[in-house]
Amino acid sequence: MATANKTCSLGRRIYRFAASVSGVIALLIILWGCTANDFNAGAIAWKTYTNSRYGFEFPYPSNWTPLAAPANDDGIAFISSQDNSVEIRGWASHQLPNSIVTDQESVKKIKPNFQTTQGVSGVVVVEVDRQVGSMTLTLTQGQVKYYLRGRSNSQKFQDYYRLFYYIAQQYRITKS
Repeated sequence: MATANKTCSLGRRIYRFAASVSGVIALLIILWGCTANDFNAGAIAWKTYTNSRYGFEFPYPSNWTPLAAPANDDGIAFISSQDNSVEIRGWASHQLPNSIVTDQESVKKIKPNFQTTQGVSGVVVVEVDRQVGSMTLTLTQGQVKYYLRGRSNSQKFQDYYRLFYYIAQQYRITKS
C-alpha cells in the first residue's frame, strides 16, 4: 500500500511539473509571436477615453463599444465590435495608507518593467491560462493607482496583445 501511494504521489508530481512546464512553454510560444514592435496603429481609427475624476486617458479603437460606466466614475470598459469576449478596461483607485494595510505582501513593491510614452514607469503583468489571456498595466502616482487591462480568450490573445500593448504605451496621467 505504501508503494502504491508513493508511486501515485510521484505521478501527481510529474504531472504537475509537466503541466507547469507546458504552461510556461505555451506562454513563451504565444509571447514569441506577440512582439509589439510591428503593430500598425495608423491602420486603426481611434477615440480617447478621458476620466476626469482620476485624471487619466487612453486611446481605444473607435468601433469598440463602451460598457456602462460604474456610478463611482472610476473607469470604463470597452468591448470589441468583432468579438464581445475581448475587452479593454481602464480604472483608478486611491491606495490605502501603509499603516492601514496589514498584509505585508500587499506592501511589497514590484520593480517597474514598463514605461509609457509619457515617461511614467509601471508594471505590466501578462497572464495566459487555458481560457483567458490578459495584460495588466499598473501605474502608481502619489496615492492613486492607475490600471489598464486588456483581456481575450487565450486562443486569440496573441492577436490582441499588440493592441493592448500599444494602448498601454499611450496611457496618460493628466492630473499631477
